[in-house]
Amino acid sequence: MTTWQGWQHFATTPPPTPPQPGDPPRSTEERLAYHSQFVTVRTPAINTLATQVRTLMLLGRHQQTTARPSLIVTGPAAAGKTTALLEVGRACHLAHTRTHPAPPGHAHQQVPVAYLLVPPGATAKTLAIQFARYLGIPVTTRMTQNQITEAVCHTYTAAGVRLILIDEIHRLNPRTTTGAEATDLLKDLTERVKATFVYTGIDVASTPLFTGVRGAQLAGRASLITCGPLPARHGHTRPFTDLITDMETALDLHHHTPGTLPRHATYLHQRTAGRIGSLARLIRQAAITAISDGTERITKKSLEAIQLDHLAEETRRPRTRRPTPTT
Repeated sequence: MTTWQGWQHFATTPPPTPPQPGDPPRSTEERLAYHSQFVTVRTPAINTLATQVRTLMLLGRHQQTTARPSLIVTGPAAAGKTTALLEVGRACHLAHTRTHPAPPGHAHQQVPVAYLLVPPGATAKTLAIQFARYLGIPVTTRMTQNQITEAVCHTYTAAGVRLILIDEIHRLNPRTTTGAEATDLLKDLTERVKATFVYTGIDVASTPLFTGVRGAQLAGRASLITCGPLPARHGHTRPFTDLITDMETALDLHHHTPGTLPRHATYLHQRTAGRIGSLARLIRQAAITAISDGTERITKKSLEAIQLDHLAEETRRPRTRRPTPTT
């Protein structure tokens, strides 16, 4: 998805849909593929991010002289940050193409959304190359960073890019020379490209990204949205149980008993520490196992048999106290 063609395919391909009453039964291979992709359940983080992005795009639409306000989505690993980013980007892409359709017989000329990853050990030049690569801007080894940046600013403006999504922002370290130069490049682009920038990264507030003069500039322009684990309870609501219920409703299993997974909400919260990514993996893997072994249902026993990601398993493992030394 870090090229325009790849992003366009992602944004315009209909997402997987749960089985509907009256639909013909899917084959085993179709159901395995469905649970491998699975549905994206709309979470509070996606709703918050969508609202904030719409507001900031309107706020910065006619801003001419300084960098437009931006957003940073932060939180621990497996909390659903990238999923939220991609869903909001997809919605923006589809909304733009609906309101600005291409002329009959012509390909769409505007590129409303760009999605990029910060490369490991990013320098200003390697980061500029990522921007160029997304729109297929030719880059040669002889080109300087400034030449690449000029081409990027010109092409992104001509293409009408309105939303730029940058993932893995925690890889930038402004305390190093190369990291400082890459951070300066982003600041330069936010002032020259007429787009709203949205970043995601792991626990950004605790990284060097917000330190020093450059960090103060970023913190002064970017709002922070925390995408953390879902609590078991929030006031009178149970957001984690609601998420489990939505995922269970989307299952395509022949013998699964509805209500089984919500009844195990406490166990599932303890098992995944409320992380959306870990929960989605657990349910998808359990569904695929149920289809493969012919049981066609998910039970607590089948969930117990699945080994999750190391982060979830370490969180689940009880800490043992060291024995008190005797004298």
